[in-house]
Amino acid sequence: MRKFIALAAMVATPALAQDGPGPNLVIEIAGEANGRVVIDMLEDVAPGHVEQITALAEAGAYDGVVFHRVIDGFMAQTGDVQFGKAGGDMRRAGTGGSDRPDLAAEFSDVPYDRGIVGMARAQNPNSANSQFFIMFAEGHFLNGQYTVVGRVIEGMDVVDAIKRGTGPNGSVIGEPDVMQDVSVER
Repeated sequence: MRKFIALAAMVATPALAQDGPGPNLVIEIAGEANGRVVIDMLEDVAPGHVEQITALAEAGAYDGVVFHRVIDGFMAQTGDVQFGKAGGDMRRAGTGGSDRPDLAAEFSDVPYDRGIVGMARAQNPNSANSQFFIMFAEGHFLNGQYTVVGRVIEGMDVVDAIKRGTGPNGSVIGEPDVMQDVSVER
């Protein structure tokens, strides 16, 4: 059984601001947070990871997946398409992936600032699969350790409203917020 570690944030750096937009991941969130979040996927920074996330989104794999790990002042993690579906056994949420292969790390110099989206992984840097996290605040200790895949360009207020978890690992108790619908705009 894999234990995923998610660590992660948004302020556009000058290098990012000059890049052209990649595909956008559009997430409709329901629960304590209700609304739309748009993530600019940075395919020039992490092409393999962006391809995997967009393929899973286009296949509907992320629809109904919860935010299972949410640490106040740090990040909100989601994307466990195997065990993280709303109404499922939340004790296993965060331990699964998808039927697609794990990915080799694509580290970059993009800093983990507020609104940055990174890939969750196990201890092995080449174990990211489907789970990702969105930074509530700066987390530069993650720089060069976790693959950056995108940045929130709309709906950071919705991200800020995601139900927080408890304890040191941020496990969400009760009814977690859910990604009702995840689509890709090109």
